[in-house]
Amino acid sequence: MTTDATHYDEQGEVPLGGYAVLASVFVASAGTFALVARRRGVRLPQEVPPWDVALMGVATYKASRLLTRDKITSFLRAPFTRRAGQGEAAEVMDEPRGSGVRRAVGDLLCCPFCVSAWAAGALVGTYATSPRLTRLVCGGFGALTVADWMQYAWTWTQQTTES
Repeated sequence: MTTDATHYDEQGEVPLGGYAVLASVFVASAGTFALVARRRGVRLPQEVPPWDVALMGVATYKASRLLTRDKITSFLRAPFTRRAGQGEAAEVMDEPRGSGVRRAVGDLLCCPFCVSAWAAGALVGTYATSPRLTRLVCGGFGALTVADWMQYAWTWTQQTTES
């Protein structure tokens, strides 16, 4: 694979080599987890109930928003991103900086959709080894998501009555 991004886009800013590194880390992590789980005798669940899928989905959503948009987690993104502006509510908008792997990590950390794959992978892994703990953690993220929607509803209600 070429890392010459000029052949991929007109600006030449796509860090293909960095993306390859991140994809390799993701696959290696999943593979390592599977090997360790197998050696330890972890038995995978025969099925995942729809409620658990929904709960993990809501938790994945919230975890990705926390990692990519929350002010408090800016310190995690700062080596790879720079503040580009204020988002809705208390969220912030960052943009990637640097080149190569640094830029690729910045792209990842600026994209809630991209981080969702990593968050879902982590939750599915923990669900396989400790479903009760995972449900508890997902329940916490679910509660945060409900609270967010209630905050938005309250703000909308206030704005509607003031208009």
